[in-house]
Amino acid sequence: MANLAPWLAILLPWTTAFYLAMERVWLPVWHESREKRIGRVTLGTAFLALISLMMGDGYALIHGAPGTVVSGTWFISGPYLVPLALSLDGLGLALATIVAWISLLTIRFSIPYMHRETGFLRFFLILNLFIGAMQLIVLAGNAVLIFVGWEIAGVSSFLLIGYAFHRTTASRNANRAFITNRFGDAGLLFGIFSAFSWCGGVGWDQMAQSAPQVETLGATLLGVGFMTAALAKSAQIPFSPWIARAMDGPTPSSAIFYGSLMVHAGVVLTLRLQPILMQTPSVLHAIAVIGLLTALYGWVTALGQSDVKSSLIFATLSQTGLMFLWCGLGWFSLAAWHMGLHACFRAWQFLHAPSLMDDLDRPSPNAPHWLTRWRPLHTAVLHRFWLEHLGDAMMVAPTLKLANDIQVFEHRVVTPLTGLPAHANAISTLAQWQEQQSGSIPPMGYAVERSTGIAGRMIQGLASTLYAFEENMILKGGGSGLMEVLHIIGKRLMLIDSLLSQPRYLILMIAMTFVIIL
Repeated sequence: MANLAPWLAILLPWTTAFYLAMERVWLPVWHESREKRIGRVTLGTAFLALISLMMGDGYALIHGAPGTVVSGTWFISGPYLVPLALSLDGLGLALATIVAWISLLTIRFSIPYMHRETGFLRFFLILNLFIGAMQLIVLAGNAVLIFVGWEIAGVSSFLLIGYAFHRTTASRNANRAFITNRFGDAGLLFGIFSAFSWCGGVGWDQMAQSAPQVETLGATLLGVGFMTAALAKSAQIPFSPWIARAMDGPTPSSAIFYGSLMVHAGVVLTLRLQPILMQTPSVLHAIAVIGLLTALYGWVTALGQSDVKSSLIFATLSQTGLMFLWCGLGWFSLAAWHMGLHACFRAWQFLHAPSLMDDLDRPSPNAPHWLTRWRPLHTAVLHRFWLEHLGDAMMVAPTLKLANDIQVFEHRVVTPLTGLPAHANAISTLAQWQEQQSGSIPPMGYAVERSTGIAGRMIQGLASTLYAFEENMILKGGGSGLMEVLHIIGKRLMLIDSLLSQPRYLILMIAMTFVIIL
């Protein structure tokens, strides 16, 4: 039972998501009466996942945690082996139970909250995709499986930030969050490659056993790759600005994604890599410094926010920064306890935020007096320390300039040299030829694309020849032109054959054969 429960916790939400997708296909016309059935199905599967995990926890308490359980092989290619393995240790089972519990509460809250929303079914479909992905992240027994959950959670995050896709701001914020997290994905892929290279595999147990034998350079590169992914997913400095934009999604998604669960995915990855990180003091020191800076940034910035969700998300940043600080100092157990307690507490705060706003009959409190008196710091807080502008100046602006330079180079150099056409003026399909034959469109002759340059002229000449052949031999008369030419060629070949069959030509051919042999 302890081995089956985690797979149920992963697969049940994805099965629900598949069911909702099929319902969307077969019943495309939405009606409000379907809300109850969708809510009951989603809530029921979440409850079953929680019960199965609690039964697995009970079995683990009595008989001990199973540890890493391999259920099969995903793929194998030479030295590269990726098993279907789950980490059913104390950390994995505890975090999976927390994820299931918070997911159940969020779904129960979301059913009345999303009432009469046109995207009701779409919201719960994406939410179930995320829940299964988050369970895979906390239970994955190797880096490749955690990457699968990582990507599904990232796509789900993108879809729910842009839930109101008709609004330009929501679409822009979703793109910003998605693109920023791609930097972290690149780091995770680099870490997986480094694990194969220096540890011989991507399993957490295998990496832990190989850690003492890994040379300092390899351990450092492996740690830098994985920590880039962890810092980006948990919105640590310098990746912090994207998480404030993520608040554009519905409140339940903000609660489960960025308030309680997905924001801690980077901490989960850091805890899994403890044996490797202990071999790289430089990476640990960097994690501690970044975590401390993020904690200070989140704390000070939260003081200057005027809305509840922004205040909560920057407070979340300060807490996740402290978790990375604990990991950097080597206090991994403290970081794990801090993460579990904070996830539960912050989920309650986010879900309580709408009713809190209704209960308040006064404006939000002002920033502390000491902060408003220090004008430069207060200005920096109001602008969130210009981190987003700095990122735009360092990454977005150079990328746009490079793209513009490439476009100019292509227009002024590549196009004249190769003779690429500027527009189409030739028949490209049989349907167009039929329309021309019927008079629907005017004839175009044998001209093809007007091209310049040596290569362009050569291509134009060849295209004109092939076009003329197609027009006269194949298309004209439904292929009668080609048949006529073949008939003429056949007559010539029959005449040659009849001549060669005469005795004098046969004697001549035999004589030529002897001459060639001699």
